Amino acid sequence: MNAVLASLSPAVHAWAARIASLSAELPGLTGTDLPSRRAAERLLSDALAREFTAEAPTRVRIATEDIDTPIGPRRVRRYRPDAMDGTAPAQLFLHGGGFVSGSADELVNDRLLAARAADAGIQVISLDYRLAPEHPYPAAVEDAIAVLDALRARPDRYGVDVSRIGIGGASAGGGIAASTALHLRERGDHVLVHQALEVPALAMTPFGASAAEYARGFGLDGYERLAALYLGPDGTTAPFAAPLDAADLTGLPPTLIRVAEHDPLRDAALAYGARLAAAGVPTITEIGHGHVHGSPGLTATFEPARTWQHRVAAALRDVYHAPGAPGVTPA
Repeated sequence: MNAVLASLSPAVHAWAARIASLSAELPGLTGTDLPSRRAAERLLSDALAREFTAEAPTRVRIATEDIDTPIGPRRVRRYRPDAMDGTAPAQLFLHGGGFVSGSADELVNDRLLAARAADAGIQVISLDYRLAPEHPYPAAVEDAIAVLDALRARPDRYGVDVSRIGIGGASAGGGIAASTALHLRERGDHVLVHQALEVPALAMTPFGASAAEYARGFGLDGYERLAALYLGPDGTTAPFAAPLDAADLTGLPPTLIRVAEHDPLRDAALAYGARLAAAGVPTITEIGHGHVHGSPGLTATFEPARTWQHRVAAALRDVYHAPGAPGVTPA
């Protein structure tokens, strides 16, 4: 066994072993039919969340609704603390799934985002954005912008404080969030008070030593094939599809980036954080030591995952309620 793999926590090994055993019972995971594969992936995700992710707090209301936008209704999953009345700070969240899979309805999202809403004192609005390859870039970004525009246009209807709207995302969703922030800046719209990018996909090609060192066996095997599906046949030069390739990073909102130590996406995210800071953007970049790409969700069994979630919630609480100073902090 690879020495780094051998050094990972028993909690991470237990999770990986469970993925292997459950996957053997879900032949659809390796099929070519996308709806069937997505259904199998959802079954796997929810089964893992029941075992490895702490239950959602009961003091948060979870509801699904359609938000009317200029490009049609877009479905969201809202997490709002019971004690929250009137308009309140809101983070638009983009789920993970490699641009081609995932859903706002996954149990892992319910459990993590409800806890985040409670701990940060904000409402989280998780968008069920359109997926590639049926809807390649920039469809997901267009969905995010449309929902943000709708929230701002009808703040009382959606209970949103328009002066405190941010964006966040995990994995592919982190890349979509970063692209959204760039598009908003380009149209001269600086509505976002913050962006939180967790294990984000910020490059469309493998970048840095981590892309090679952790390409196999660390939870993202074959990830490099997803970019072509996301970009589509005409998207290789699409502006801001790969945020790391953007020539100008000035004028973006304060940013939190959290990366997993053993993740092929790590070095691209670290480089993005460094470029943001050099461009004058208040940026906090943190490395979750001992983590692989998916382990920040293991809040029922892995203490570093609980630390990860607590640190993100604390950062959001500071930004949305009492902004603090930026810095670079290994964690």
